[in-house]
Amino acid sequence: MNPLHQMQALGQSAWLDYIRRDFVLDGQLQQRIKNDGVSGLTSNPAIFEKAMGSGAEYAHALRALKMQGHDAMQIYETLAIEDIRAAADQLNAQYERTHAIDGYVSLEVSPHLANDTAGTITEGRRLWQRVDRANLMIKVPATAAGIVAIEALLREGINVNVTLLFSVDTYVAVANAYVRALQARQRAGLPIERLASVASFFISRIDALLDPQLPSELQGQTAIANAGHAYAQWERIFSSAHWRSLATLGAQPQRLLWASTSTKNPAYRDVMYVEALIGPHTVNTLPPATLEAFRDHGIATAQLHNAARDASATLQAVTGTGVSLERATDQLLRDGVQLFVHAFDQLLTAVDQAGSARATGGGTNA
Repeated sequence: MNPLHQMQALGQSAWLDYIRRDFVLDGQLQQRIKNDGVSGLTSNPAIFEKAMGSGAEYAHALRALKMQGHDAMQIYETLAIEDIRAAADQLNAQYERTHAIDGYVSLEVSPHLANDTAGTITEGRRLWQRVDRANLMIKVPATAAGIVAIEALLREGINVNVTLLFSVDTYVAVANAYVRALQARQRAGLPIERLASVASFFISRIDALLDPQLPSELQGQTAIANAGHAYAQWERIFSSAHWRSLATLGAQPQRLLWASTSTKNPAYRDVMYVEALIGPHTVNTLPPATLEAFRDHGIATAQLHNAARDASATLQAVTGTGVSLERATDQLLRDGVQLFVHAFDQLLTAVDQAGSARATGGGTNA
């Protein structure tokens, strides 16, 4: 078994943080599923911007939709939904084999709605209906407004990928919202067995922000400790009496998903975060380069409980230097929303420009 298979044998699913039309349609996704056990895909505006803004495989569809009078948002959404559906269909076997634990593909609501609860609910519901695949997850950022929307969508039976989680306190609020949504469905006599959610906890961006403020002996440790602390809270919440009563009815726990696990600092081992956070009932969504690196030279051992055990001491040492992790995670959430907004606006601009160039007989690439 390669390290990716070993990771999965230790209870962690490997998802790929990537989507592109040729990747889905020409057999590359099936190869990842077959050879590496990839069991899910995540997407975001930056990924779609790179694909649609430069991918020749979108040329005909961009031109046709532009000539039909569709605007950039309509074009993007049409093409994204086609890609998401195709990926969901290819992952459906994993979805059925794992009884709705794996096999998901994620599609994000507009980041412009990050602080708009009603708008997020409306768009999440609309995208869920348009994609029309049971193994879809609607991706929603973990802002205060977003958490209210997340609970509402889950109550409606819509799978949710909660994104842009940096704070452990915010994660606890998200996990509790998931439990409340399941309890509400159970009280209403609605099924809970195949409702699924992941909480996407971001890793490397924390060290990228805090390392310059820390002494050398603490650099590269805060993100792993923060994730370990989150996992300790996961264990507490999903072993509680409230949860056990739902689990007996077939509910599945909301898994922690490690996001942003590529290293930003070239001095660090390129699979450092992947190796440190392997543990049961979790997911790691890896960009292609990180997946390749881990398959090539990663070491798969169960380290997550060690991170949880050591988290308090490490985080106390960090705060002892005067660094505020709370301020840092608040900043990272704000910055993350703005980065997603910027990427989404760039995506629409790229789609509009590419469609215009192709509609008028321009080059195949924007």
